[in-house]
Amino acid sequence: MKSLEHLACQDKDVTEGACGVLRLVHRSGFVIPPVGSALRDRAEKLFWRVFLLLTAALPGTINAQTADQVRSVQNIFEPVGAPAEMLHRTSILVLLICLGIFVIVGGLLLYAVVRYRRRTTDDDETEPPQVYGSTAIELAWTVPPILIVVVLALATARTVGEINNTKFIGDPLQIRIVGHRFWWELHYPKYNITTANEIHVPVSYLSTPRPIELTLASADVVHGFWVPELSGKEWLVPDRENKWWIQPSILGIYLGNCTVLCGLQHANMLIRVIVESPEDFDRWVTRQQRPPTLDPNVEEGRRAFAANSCGSCHRIEGTTSNGIFGPDLTHFMSRQTLGAGVAPNDDKNLRSWLRDPQVLKPGCLMPEMKLDTQQVEQIVAYLKTLN
Repeated sequence: MKSLEHLACQDKDVTEGACGVLRLVHRSGFVIPPVGSALRDRAEKLFWRVFLLLTAALPGTINAQTADQVRSVQNIFEPVGAPAEMLHRTSILVLLICLGIFVIVGGLLLYAVVRYRRRTTDDDETEPPQVYGSTAIELAWTVPPILIVVVLALATARTVGEINNTKFIGDPLQIRIVGHRFWWELHYPKYNITTANEIHVPVSYLSTPRPIELTLASADVVHGFWVPELSGKEWLVPDRENKWWIQPSILGIYLGNCTVLCGLQHANMLIRVIVESPEDFDRWVTRQQRPPTLDPNVEEGRRAFAANSCGSCHRIEGTTSNGIFGPDLTHFMSRQTLGAGVAPNDDKNLRSWLRDPQVLKPGCLMPEMKLDTQQVEQIVAYLKTLN
């Protein structure tokens, strides 16, 4: 029974509810009626599997979500795995201290307003007694603030040290992220994968943690990487590499964005971190490692793509398109969005993007190529085969 309970609770997707109910039932003394040993084992396993399925079906029982569910509200108070949980603990401490300061200062102010409010019997011509050199008051507004600053500095330094000096267990997944105006270039060195904008990572179980080690760099100006539920903010600086890491423990799609004003489309330099099961992540890796489909039915689109110099900025594996200035399009249709998250990746938006990228993302660095309707349709058909 212990191994079954551990297996059921290893994924944090179900730890909020199902595991609690599971432990409650287990501790309540539930037993399978005495039968033969082999039959009893099978009956017990069947019971717990059915129990978990029924528990997961109850609304509000678990705090789980699927890998395709988007967390559209970015919330630092709902951390999902380290290091976000470390930052959350420190932020709660800071907020509690600030709340205490607010209550004390606000209370004293309210007391002064009520206690010393103007009355009709007050003598407006006599100066009130003047108090100078009160040692108690001087100490009150000097010593406590110094102690508060020291506590906050030590707590912050400890959190920063814990995050920066974490020793990873096993082999962390390494991802290199390069910020461009206004999109994200992604490299998975272990798998020899290059993609853009959408970061696929496996979920980290409590029993088998899977940290994600990020190497952050910039190709042009200073950018900032921030996915509130997964981590704090980190800089992407030209000619320098910064290290960061995440360890998401719940499935889903987490949104973030560039935190440094990097140009006109800074606000639309969006991030999507897709946290999926290890099995789904392995399948994604396998698809990304495959060469693109060479469909003879879209040969006209491939020629139109090359003839309009699209390949001078974009790369498509196995073709003459070897550009480095724009996103890699080898598996373009495996992405959910266009333009670093500004629009869904569907036919309507793709046609609009090809006609004039400035419509969806004014200020982006992709020029209007002056394509006619036929060329647009041909290139759309070609791009749709890149999955």
